[in-house]
Amino acid sequence: MFLHSLATAVPSTALTQRQCWELARSSPALQRLNRRSQLILRSILTGDSGIATRHFAVGDLEHVFDLTEDELNAAFRRAAPRLAGEALGKALTQAGLQAEQLDALILCTCTGYLCPGVTSYVAEQLGLRRDAILHDLVGLGCGAAIPTLRAASHLLAARPEAVVACVAVEVCSAAFYLDDDHGVLVSACLFSDGAAATVWRGRPGPTGLRCHGFRSLHRPEKRDLLRFEIRQGKLRNLLDRSVPAEAASLVAELFAGERATPPAVVLAHPGGRDVLDAIGATLPEYSLADSHAVLNAHGNMSSPSVLFVLEEHLRTHPAPAGDLWLTSFGAGFSAHACRLTDSGQT
Repeated sequence: MFLHSLATAVPSTALTQRQCWELARSSPALQRLNRRSQLILRSILTGDSGIATRHFAVGDLEHVFDLTEDELNAAFRRAAPRLAGEALGKALTQAGLQAEQLDALILCTCTGYLCPGVTSYVAEQLGLRRDAILHDLVGLGCGAAIPTLRAASHLLAARPEAVVACVAVEVCSAAFYLDDDHGVLVSACLFSDGAAATVWRGRPGPTGLRCHGFRSLHRPEKRDLLRFEIRQGKLRNLLDRSVPAEAASLVAELFAGERATPPAVVLAHPGGRDVLDAIGATLPEYSLADSHAVLNAHGNMSSPSVLFVLEEHLRTHPAPAGDLWLTSFGAGFSAHACRLTDSGQT
């Protein structure tokens, strides 16, 4: 399948990490933490985390950790369709398409739950045809964008004439939780909100990129290292200290299948500074500058992040785009990858 456009969207509220610390200092939730936890938060938010700014869709961030589960879900219901619709609207404009020309919309998210899914809201918002295919993928965590593209490739294999859009959207601020667990504390300092949309067709498009070579790996026995659990009706992120090493190990195993014809560029999900450092040590011949740039500007937005990295690369490296290898990873424990190559290449 061929990429015709890529666009992203973030909430208007942007805070530096130090501003986040200043908000946290006045939050009632901080006072409920023990002294060690407060020092961890201050150290990360005022130190060198590799993140300069983050964007948030949930209002009243000072009290975000005291919102009820109903208030958090209502915030997700407001923000997720809006962000997804904004990104998709931009992508359609870039591709020179109207919303009614879309045959299918596939959307992934893990930071909230709606039934019907977010696709229903986006379809209404943008005016998709009533017979458009709507698919919502949930539960894939930070790695979800690439499996979503894989689903689009299957649809286009069956219907090469179709126009298919994929959207990854996360409102991580609607899944914020705070207690004295180290992984929970780190999560509160990393995650932010955003959406990325791509439009795909069965024929070459303006970007000149063909997507293929999908691969996935799963280690379900390590599921508890990185996943959401429900605590008091709220999503609570489990994040083990071993996650950077586990992510790098899975990415290296995936990349082993590419060694025969290695790509020119590796674009990795920016899960965090330590994650990127671990992957960089595993693949020392590749620069992860695009991933670091997205992490610095946005933090970890979960599933949309790897597509922000692709957008950053295409912005800073004009056509021809060359041979790119995208990789994402997260809950499962899982990792995914695909190749993007110039459509003129064999």
